[in-house]
Formats: sequence, C-alpha cells, structure tokens
Amino acid sequence: MAQRVTYRRRLSYNTKSNKIRIVKTPGGKLRALHIRKEPGRAKCGDCGAVLAGIPALNPKAFMRLSKRQKSVTRAYGGSRCGGCVRNRIVRAFLVEEQKIVKKVIKAQAAEKK
Repeated sequence: MAQRVTYRRRLSYNTKSNKIRIVKTPGGKLRALHIRKEPGRAKCGDCGAVLAGIPALNPKAFMRLSKRQKSVTRAYGGSRCGGCVRNRIVRAFLVEEQKIVKKVIKAQAAEKK
C-alpha cells in the first residue's frame, strides 16, 4: 500500500492556497511540499492586455523591486499598454482640433452676418 502524507500546516483543506506536491526524501519517505500560487501578470487597465516589461511577481516581491523595474518609462507606463496610450493621445489631439474647427466656423458665420 502507498505511503500516506499529511499537510505540514494547520489548514487541513484542499484550498487554492494550500496546494502540495509530494516529494521523496533522500531517506525514501514521502513528504508534502507546499507550493506557492503563480502570480498574475500586470494587465492594461483599458484593454486588459498583458503589459510587456512588467515582471509577474507576488505583491511582496514586487514591493522589493526598484522603481525602474516596476514600470516602463513612458506616460502611463506600468498601467496602460502602448497602444492604449497612443489612442488616448490621438483622441485628445482630435478633440482639441474639433474645438478649433468649431471656433473657426463660428467666426466665419459671424463675418457673414
């Protein structure tokens, strides 16, 4: 019959945070090895795409990194992807252009009267 293993921590349920891998020790015994959860990747706040250049780490390890390792040197770096930043810039530019066009049309209409 196979050797049984028990959890090594107080939590005795098979939850997401209590996963184990069974390993064989040099003495030939089976032992439960608690494994960590895989950290999620940083995602763009607008489109949900995975952000390039940002490491996938748990919050504690992420906190230990320097500022340049946590973000990308760009506007909205580490929060939005490059495509979404480009779209924001273009949208802002077009809105400003639209305001100028409205002002010009209003001035031309005033001249005609």
